[in-house]
Amino acid sequence: MEKQKKITVIGLILMIFGSIFGFANTTVAYYLMGYGGIIWYLFAAILFFLPSSLMFAEYGSTFKAVHGGIYSWLAESIGEQPAFIGTFIWLASWIVWMVSTASKVWIPFSTFVFGHDQTQTWHFLGLTPTATVGLLGILFFLLITFLASHGVQRISRFASFGGFLIAALNVAFILVSLLILFKNGLHLAQPVHGLHSFISSPNADYHSLIGMLSFVVFAVFAYGGMETMGGVTDSMEKPEKTFPKGMIIATIVIAISYALSIFIWGISTNWQQVLNNKTTNLGNITYVLMDNLGYYFGQSFGFSTATAHLIGLWFARVTGFAMFFSYLGAFFVLIYSPLKSFVLGTPKALWPKGFADTNDAGMPVKAMWAQAIFVSLLIFIVAFGGQDAQVFYNVLTQMANVSTTLPYLFLVTAFPFFKRRQDLQRPFEIYTNQTWTWIITILVDLVLVFGIIFTIVEPILEGAYLDAFEMVIGPIVFGLIAWLMYSHYAHGQARLSVK
Repeated sequence: MEKQKKITVIGLILMIFGSIFGFANTTVAYYLMGYGGIIWYLFAAILFFLPSSLMFAEYGSTFKAVHGGIYSWLAESIGEQPAFIGTFIWLASWIVWMVSTASKVWIPFSTFVFGHDQTQTWHFLGLTPTATVGLLGILFFLLITFLASHGVQRISRFASFGGFLIAALNVAFILVSLLILFKNGLHLAQPVHGLHSFISSPNADYHSLIGMLSFVVFAVFAYGGMETMGGVTDSMEKPEKTFPKGMIIATIVIAISYALSIFIWGISTNWQQVLNNKTTNLGNITYVLMDNLGYYFGQSFGFSTATAHLIGLWFARVTGFAMFFSYLGAFFVLIYSPLKSFVLGTPKALWPKGFADTNDAGMPVKAMWAQAIFVSLLIFIVAFGGQDAQVFYNVLTQMANVSTTLPYLFLVTAFPFFKRRQDLQRPFEIYTNQTWTWIITILVDLVLVFGIIFTIVEPILEGAYLDAFEMVIGPIVFGLIAWLMYSHYAHGQARLSVK
């Protein structure tokens, strides 16, 4: 029985692939960089994904018996205060993701119902489309919080159902694209003009060096989530061999999958003809590309224009259906899971009285409603900022990317300090040389820092100061709140020790 429970190399690779690879990441990459996104995704795999994943594996195997997740990793490496601040910012990344997704979720809903994204035409009581979608996002988040606070374990089935639909979508995308390619005599809709096509971007916003470097955050974001893999090393068959082998193979498989998927979009989508317009944005790009895939498929196989459009419409509708359920399932889990893990994993004295208490359903209700109010406030600020829909969804996506990338700086920077501790039992160890540990840590940190800086600098150089402000406000506010909370906690503990 014990052998059946152990995770093998193949099992680990499948786990990592299922957790990391994202279908929508390929559409975003193609929209922003065209074929040029391929080299950056490979770059992020080699200089970020692989080295940091092996670090998280060492953290997870060493602290497998300690509760609190990444808070415990940081606390045992660099102390409680920076750990609390770093983990609070990690929580901010989920908060900002929810701010982004609570508004974006209406795009797949609209696509499923109407066949294409109509959110840019929605009006309510004289509000702009952006403000209307923002208001719907707030109502959606409050409703999900209400339902989740009462314990809705059955709703988690939506997550697995959505995951199945996304996997099926991936398979359909590849098969249909290959049929089109062979039908058209290996002709690409987006032609390749030598090496230049794989370096430059057809998107005018990403022609500059700063624009291209800001894309690093998107590439890093595409590999996000591997910190959760570090906690499964104790369930592996010979983890000292299984994990590095599985990690290296998974890195190669995911990197190649991303590269091929980005390239495959070029089979059906000519960038200038399909994507060079004001109605396409980072919120609806997946549905625009899938609609075009269906239309191009119909044209390639000799269907009438009307039939080809109908095929595209249903491709978009199925995609909207899959993405809506995927978002819905993710929300019901993420609205309480990171918050519950952090609040219950840290000292209760850090929080206001009763804040960490759970109800009969095991949910930290007070913490969840405090989160709901904060998220609603952020959605309101962004949605009622007077921007058009394209800028609105682009800023929301950039906010999520920056916030999700920032916590990795804490985890990676803390790693050499974790390695310096001599009092720990390390059942799994890859980094055995302290000099190389520092070199790799600095290299990974530089990738993260440059990606974040250039993502923020780009809108500043273009005079879009509000966009840059909105990208960093979440982590800054959470970092400040965390610092104030811990200072109050430390002061209180000092007074108790004096007594």
